[in-house]
Amino acid sequence: MGGALQSTSIGRKWPVLARHDHATSWLQAWSDLGRAPRTIDAYARGLAEYLLLCEREQIDPVTAKRSHVAVYVRELSARPHHRGANVISLDSGSGLANATIQQRLVAVRLFYDFLVEEGLRQSNPVGRGRYVPGRRRSGGLQQGLFPRLTKLPWIPSDDQWLRVLDVARREPVRNRVMLALAYDAALRREELCSLRTDDIDPAHRTLRVRAETTKNRLERVVPYSAPTGVLLSSYLAHRATVSRARGPLFLSESRRNHAQPLSLWTWSKVVRRIALEAEVERFSTHTTRHLCLTDLARMGWEVHAIATFAGHRHTDSTLRYIHLSGRDLADKLNRGMQHIHAWRIQTLTSEQMPTTDGVVHG
Repeated sequence: MGGALQSTSIGRKWPVLARHDHATSWLQAWSDLGRAPRTIDAYARGLAEYLLLCEREQIDPVTAKRSHVAVYVRELSARPHHRGANVISLDSGSGLANATIQQRLVAVRLFYDFLVEEGLRQSNPVGRGRYVPGRRRSGGLQQGLFPRLTKLPWIPSDDQWLRVLDVARREPVRNRVMLALAYDAALRREELCSLRTDDIDPAHRTLRVRAETTKNRLERVVPYSAPTGVLLSSYLAHRATVSRARGPLFLSESRRNHAQPLSLWTWSKVVRRIALEAEVERFSTHTTRHLCLTDLARMGWEVHAIATFAGHRHTDSTLRYIHLSGRDLADKLNRGMQHIHAWRIQTLTSEQMPTTDGVVHG
């Protein structure tokens, strides 16, 4: 099994995994179960970093105790942030973000679940936060190994949004329609970049988001607006000059990768460049999705409708946008909010620069 893993990109990226047979067996099991390549890569990274620590500290990972895993958590919490002094949030200057540490620990916890199931351990040293009857002060919950912080998604102010659009409107039609669809249909980065020409239904103005491209393997059909449809038609005419072949909707136009599918990383670089030029550094490929779902909550959509639109398996994720919109505390502010979505689409698809009052400036 180790040899098989060594021949893969993950094995080349994380050679430490091939030195631990149980690690390769665990990853192979997840791969056989059909987990997405990006999920396998995330699991591999989290486990590989833990195994490297075990080797440095001369810890046998099979018999490691909770205190040994705590050393790993301490290292993650103290690790210098990759952005250095150019951090963009108050808690990101020292150590990895809370969500990143949780992601790393998920891999280690699932690895130990596997060892327990295989009869190699009696218990999982990572553990989970779980309900304990009679513990009133903590709400009946026993804290996990590392506290989980739940933050509301960041969304730009109207002024920040307009600064982004002032830059985006000068972008090629491909980038503009990608931004429009990312907001209009609340698409994740992989869902957007994985769209194919046959996923579009212009007659009904809908997109099919295929299950294999989604985070939770739930296929859905989502609508897009008429202005986005006009922009999409312009892009399709332009795309025909790049390639007439059916297949991936968004194509690279660089000399090196001409007519090849646009990669996730290329799209991330495009959005990052726009964000920096607009001086809105927190704007990312996921911001448009957060913004759309928050706007739907502001317009009074029910939580289950938003969950279906977003492709959420559970409404717990959706409730963050309800809270962010302030709907429960300020229902009266929702009057007239149905125009927000239309205004954002207008600003995304217009050649000219609208303002928050709807006036268009050339």
